[in-house]
This record gives sequence, structure tokens and C-alpha cells, in this order.
Amino acid sequence: MALDGLVIHSLVNELSTKLIGGKVDKVHQPEDDEIVLYIRNNKENFKLVLSCSSSNPRVYIANDYKKENPIKAPMFCMLFRKYIQGGNIVNISQVGFERIIKISIDSLDELKEKTRKDIYIEIMGRHSNIILTHNSDNKIIDSAKRIPTSISRVRQILPGLTYELPPAQSKLNPLDNISKDSFIKSLKTFDGPIFKGIYSKFLGISPVISKELCYRANINEKINTNDISEEDITSLYNEFSSLFNNIINNIFSPCIVINEKLDKVIDFSCINLTLYNDLKFINKDSMSTILEGYYKTKDIKDRIHQRASDLKKSISVKLERLYHKQEKQEEELLEAENADIYKVKGELLTAYIYMIEKGMDSVEVQNFYDPNYENVTISLNKNLTPSENAQKYFKKYNKLKTAKKEITSQIAINKEEIDYLENIILSIENCENLAELQDIKDELIRLGYSKSSGKLKSKKETALTTKPHEFISSEGFKILVGKNNKQNDYLTLRIADPDDIWMHTKNIPGSHVIIKCAGKDVSEQTIYEGAMLAAYFSKSKMSSQVPVDYTKKKHVKKPSGSKPGMVIYETNSTMYVTPTEEMVASLKNKDF
Repeated sequence: MALDGLVIHSLVNELSTKLIGGKVDKVHQPEDDEIVLYIRNNKENFKLVLSCSSSNPRVYIANDYKKENPIKAPMFCMLFRKYIQGGNIVNISQVGFERIIKISIDSLDELKEKTRKDIYIEIMGRHSNIILTHNSDNKIIDSAKRIPTSISRVRQILPGLTYELPPAQSKLNPLDNISKDSFIKSLKTFDGPIFKGIYSKFLGISPVISKELCYRANINEKINTNDISEEDITSLYNEFSSLFNNIINNIFSPCIVINEKLDKVIDFSCINLTLYNDLKFINKDSMSTILEGYYKTKDIKDRIHQRASDLKKSISVKLERLYHKQEKQEEELLEAENADIYKVKGELLTAYIYMIEKGMDSVEVQNFYDPNYENVTISLNKNLTPSENAQKYFKKYNKLKTAKKEITSQIAINKEEIDYLENIILSIENCENLAELQDIKDELIRLGYSKSSGKLKSKKETALTTKPHEFISSEGFKILVGKNNKQNDYLTLRIADPDDIWMHTKNIPGSHVIIKCAGKDVSEQTIYEGAMLAAYFSKSKMSSQVPVDYTKKKHVKKPSGSKPGMVIYETNSTMYVTPTEEMVASLKNKDF
């Protein structure tokens, strides 16, 4: 999935058709790496999103854009408002066949004279950027990401410098009516699979387009370029020429490919990807619509994980300390469980005290507690009397005997805290929106794991602000899955009826799962499907034979003072399942 040269070309064609001549009414900057231009053209309003996000760089016209803007506009946004707000878009173009879009805007300066500014949107993964320049001398006004010498010695992006395009790639531009001889000659210089040769030698082509060309030409994409027959390379060239003839003539088929079994987007493009003919296609007239549909959820998740990274790191540090503490406690417990050895040594010293003299560092005596009456060597403190040495071992025994109870109690407390924090990590990974992440932050602040930066909501507040996962079993039973501790408690303690089925992975961090029985008997198949969901939404998502406990909700209790999401249960059964994405996708409630 890539915004390759073909997609950029189709996008530029769409933007040119809809936006050239339009007026930039407003400029917003909801994210550090994202600008939104509000454009009025031909009595229509458009929102043009320009994003140089490292993980999801993109440009598209948005239909459903609801991000909130900061109270104080960032400096980069203020520069856009100063130089281009109120201006008219006069040109939109693709630079070469690269992943660079140039938008030219005429606006009035402080002296009411018309000047032209250019916006360059470079879509290059983590090197993506949005750069505002003067058209007259190509001087950089500013950029979303400033690139000083310390970051790149090859190409700096700083205010006042002359804007230069990224270093040119030694590739042929497929829009230049490449001849068959040039096509073959270029490919033959590449030693490797033919599909890699295509995107390595021709500009703006992504791996999926290379594979698509091979598929259309009916040749093996992995065949070496030097082993391909004359007939096959001719067929490949014909498909190459046909494809780019359509691109030159702005004939596009924007589509998104979905694997329905996994309910997952596989790819998107501005052409029909016939190599995915066995999967579902969603075709649209607009490339922007395709991009918005693909990036909307992905961008939200990526930004949530970015914002949660510090929180997750903090929890991980606490977990490492707890793991280390657990190891030490287990070592101490093992020593405490061997306390009887010290008692025996004390009694043997008492029995053989006549054999011991002060100043001895050890004594060998017969162990009459041993069935074989074997001799044992007992270490002594030279500075203590025989009686004091015996008492030393008795004191050690009594200390360890008392410590065993305390250590066992501390291990249980430590284990509960580890389980809780592991569950928090899982909840962070399950977040689908900022409200869910905020629920987790509020919970951690209340429990003292994080510091508060504002006023917390009332602790008595129990209503859910976010929705749990909802699934429908193959027999029509509703199955609810919590995404975090707040949802887990709410589902188990408020939504579930006494005879509903409650499920959770056995001794593994995971979500509470509720099968709503509605007074009916639940079959083994529905229980199996619920167990699959419990395993899938747990730490053991990628494991096989995951144990899942299940019982009626009336057998589940929340101990007083226990942490959020923590419950105890009894009279349960256990089922072992291996979770699969296919089953989870098949159970998803599409109307939820």
C-alpha cells in the first residue's frame, strides 16, 4: 500500500479539476505535521488535507474531517494564513513522476501587490514534509519539519534557503513514451526478480504495480530478468505501455481491495489491481475518497499509539522493576522453604555440643535425622561459643519461618500488580480513539501510577464514554468484549445478567467477554466462539491452545478494594482455543 507516482498523478488530476481557481478561505493546523486548507470554488466548499506524517503522509480532499484545532494556532499555521489565506489556487502539479505535489497560489502581499507562493508536499515516508516557498526566487519561507545540517548534510530545509528538489533518482520516467528497446535494455541491467527490476528502473512505480504488470503479462514475477524470454518481455512491455498510456490520458479506476475473511484492507490504487481478483473490490470515482477511507482509521490509531508511547514506556519501566522484585521474592521464598535445614543444624549442634570448641570453623557430625545416618559438615563462627552457634541456626530458622508467610503474601500482591499493569499495556494497544486512551490515563492517575495535568472526573462516574467491541455469534447471540478496565468492569458488573456467560483467559491478561444469553441456553459452538474472542483480545493473541475460563456471571465477584478490571470467580470450566483473525472478522457486528 503506497502513494506511488501513479496515485499521485491521479490525485493531482482530481485536485486540479476541483480546486484550480478556488479561493483559500481558512487555514487550520490540527497536528504538528498536518495542514488543512478550506477552499471555496464554483460554489462548493472543499477541505484539502496536507499531511507529512512519518507513518501516514498523504494529500486528499476530505469529506469527513473532524479533528479539533489547538486553541492557539502554531507558527507554521500563522505563516500560511499570512501568505496564502485569501489567495487563489492557480496551479497544481506533480513534480516529474515523483511523490511530490506542488500547489501554486496567488495572493496579495502587505503592499497589495499580487505575489505567488508555492506549497511543496513531499510524500517520502519519514522524510515527508510540507514546504512553503516564494515562487519568484524559490526561497523557503518555512516548513513543517525543519532539516538542519545536523540531520542531513545533503539537503537542508530551513527558512531563507533556496528550495531544492530531493536528489534525482537514476530511473526512467514511464510517462516519457519509453521505447521497447529502452525498456528491455534498462531491465537487462538489473540482476534479480523481474518485478524488482521494474520498480528499481522506472520512476514512480511501487512493488504492487510491478507485480500487477507481471500478472497482466502472465509471467512469473520472480523470474530473473536475464532468464525472461523474448515473448514474455514483449508481453510485459505491451502491458507497461498500455497502463501508462491510460495514466497519460488520465484514465483511472480508484479502488480499495479488502479481504472479507479478515475484514482487512489489503491494498489500494488508482488502477484495477487484477492480481487480487479473488478478493473484494470497492471502486470509487474519487482517489481522495479512497485515501480518506484507508487512512482515517489508520491515522487515528497511529497517533493514539504515538501519544500513548510515553505512558506505555512508563508502565513498561514499572513492570521491569516488578519482574525483578518477583525474581528476588521467589529466591527468598525458596530459601524460606528450606528453613528446616537450619533447625536440623541447630539441633545437631546441641546434640553434639561436647564435640565443639570455640575457635572451630566447622564440625562434621552424624545426621541422625537422615534415614542413612550420613555425616554432615556444619559451618561455625569462630568467635561464637558452641551454644551461640546453635542458637544462631535456630534464630535463622525462626526468621525464615516467619518470613515465608510474609514473602508469600508479598508475592501475591506483586503478582496482582504485574497482572494489572500487563492488562494496562494490552488496553493501550487496544485503544481505537482518544477517549479510550483518556479513560486509561484517568484510571492510572487515580491509582497513583501517573501524575495529573488537570482536573479528574468524579470517581463515582460509571457511565461509559466509549463503546466495547460487539460481535454476533453464528447462532445470533450478542457477545461483548471490553477494551479497557473501565469497560471490563462496566460489562461484568452492570451489563451482564446473572445467567449470562462470563469469559476470560486463564491467568493471562485480557478482556472480559460477556455472552448475552437472553434467557436461552447457549450451545457449545457459541461458547467456543466467545472463547476465541477472549483469546484473541488477550496477551496470547498469537498463541495456540490458549486456556479460557468461563462461568455464569453470578459466580463472578469483585473483591472490595481491588483494582479496576480485577475479579474473582468460581465453578468455572476451561476451554482451549487457537484464535484466528478469520473467525473474529466473521463474528463482527457490521451494524454496530
